[in-house]
Amino acid sequence: MTAGPIVAATDGSEESLRAVDWAAREAELRGLPLRIVSAAALLPRMAEHQTASGVPTVADTVVSDRDRGLAAATQRATAVAPDILIDADGLSGSPARAITEAGSGASMLVVGSRGMGAFTALILGSVSRYAAANAPCPVVVVREQTTTAHPQVGVGIGDPAEASAALEFAFEEASLRKASLIAVHAWDSGGDVSRATRAMAAPGAHAIEERVAGQLQALLADGQARYPDVEVSYDLVYGHPGRALVGLSARADLVVLGRHRPDGFLPGPGAVRHAVLNHAHGPVVTVP
Repeated sequence: MTAGPIVAATDGSEESLRAVDWAAREAELRGLPLRIVSAAALLPRMAEHQTASGVPTVADTVVSDRDRGLAAATQRATAVAPDILIDADGLSGSPARAITEAGSGASMLVVGSRGMGAFTALILGSVSRYAAANAPCPVVVVREQTTTAHPQVGVGIGDPAEASAALEFAFEEASLRKASLIAVHAWDSGGDVSRATRAMAAPGAHAIEERVAGQLQALLADGQARYPDVEVSYDLVYGHPGRALVGLSARADLVVLGRHRPDGFLPGPGAVRHAVLNHAHGPVVTVP
């Protein structure tokens, strides 16, 4: 099966253009085309009042801003990866839904963590949150990166039984980047390290730790059989999963999270995902 394109969303802001840069490099790395999209947030009544009278309407301005943003993003992507095929599409309707639906059939959807807002093409803060929870493909939320390269891909493992898709994506990225892979599993201590330590000293706790470690070792061994070039390790952390993964993001090129249900369910995976997306130091991808 032919892999779908990399899709990147832009609103013309510097934040979203960094996402386009990341998407262009990823498209080049994978040998895939890049599709750049931007949504003009037109209400139905606004669209109806678009006229050819020569007097610009609010709708005309919104669409014009969207198209300028697409042109700037295309120019930026061409400078980053001149040999990839680039397509640009203007979308209409609800920005969050339009951008999220643009990920249908894509290898991944790449968005910035926030945008310009107001009546410009889209508000990437809300779009990125919605897409990261609902898109049918992996979604990369690009946050401002450090200038230091970290040849490591991290993956958060909550339930090892539900980690196969996230691990497969993480192994593929690590192999493409010639990076190592580290899997992290965290026990939520509620912020009380001493209580966590006491809990792990309780009867049966050591057996649980050994069971989880065994599951992680088996998962990583299975992945390494398919990607023998990837050096793997794992870490069992006593603390809040969100805090552990945010810390991981400071030393990894990419942090990969599985996505099992829409955001907004507290506590649970959605809460961890939300915390990491809000505070990570680099790109985070959610994999359905």
